[in-house]
Amino acid sequence: MLTRKNYWQRLWLQLNSNWFAKAIAILGLLILATPASAHHPLDGRLPANFFEGIMSGLGHPVIGFDHLAFVVASGLIALKITGGILIPTAFVIATGIGAGIHLVAIDLPIPEIAIAASVILFGILLITKSKHKKSISYALKIAALATLAGIFHGFAYGEGIFGAEPTPLLAYLIGFMAIQLAISLGTYFMATQAIKSIPVKYLTRFAGGAIASCGIVFLSSAILG
Repeated sequence: MLTRKNYWQRLWLQLNSNWFAKAIAILGLLILATPASAHHPLDGRLPANFFEGIMSGLGHPVIGFDHLAFVVASGLIALKITGGILIPTAFVIATGIGAGIHLVAIDLPIPEIAIAASVILFGILLITKSKHKKSISYALKIAALATLAGIFHGFAYGEGIFGAEPTPLLAYLIGFMAIQLAISLGTYFMATQAIKSIPVKYLTRFAGGAIASCGIVFLSSAILG
C-alpha cells in the first residue's frame, strides 16, 4: 500500500534522479527573472513621501531575488531547531542596522559578493544534517550568521533610500523590515504545516538546493560583473 510518506520518498528519488534538469530549470527561471535586476520599485527614483517610502520598502526585498531567496531561507532553516524563530528575527533586525550603516556613509567591503555567499551558505545549511538542532546554542550560532548576513543585505537596501528626506526614509525602513518579517515568519509557519504531509528533510533539501543554486548564479554575476 502506498502511504503518504512513501509517496513523498518516491517523488524525492525521482527528482534526485534528474538533478541536471532541475539545475537547468532553476537557472532558466533566474535568467527570466529580469525584474530582480531593477532592485527598486520606483526605477531608481527616491521616494518623495511616506506612501512612496512604504511601497519602496515593501518592494525592495521582493524584487531583489537574492534578498528574497535569503529571506525565505531564514524562515525554512528555523524548522525543527530549538529556538529557531530567533534566526529570521535576528536577520530582519540586522537588515535595519545594515541600512543604517549605509545611511551614515560607512562602506562595507564587497557587499554583493557577501550577499551572494550568504545565500549559498544558507542553502547548504538547509541541505546538510546536524545533530545539534535541539540545542539552543546551535540556534544562536545560526542566528549570528543570519545577523552578519542581514547587515550586508540591509546595507544594500540602504542604497535605495540614500539621500531621501526623513519621512520617506523612515517609511522605507519600516516597509522593508515589515515585509521581510512577514515573508520569513510566514514561510516558517507554512512550512511547519507542510511538514505534516511532507517529511522535513525532503522539503528543506529541495529548497536548499534551489536557494544555493540562486546564490551561485548571483555570486558569478557579482564576480564577473
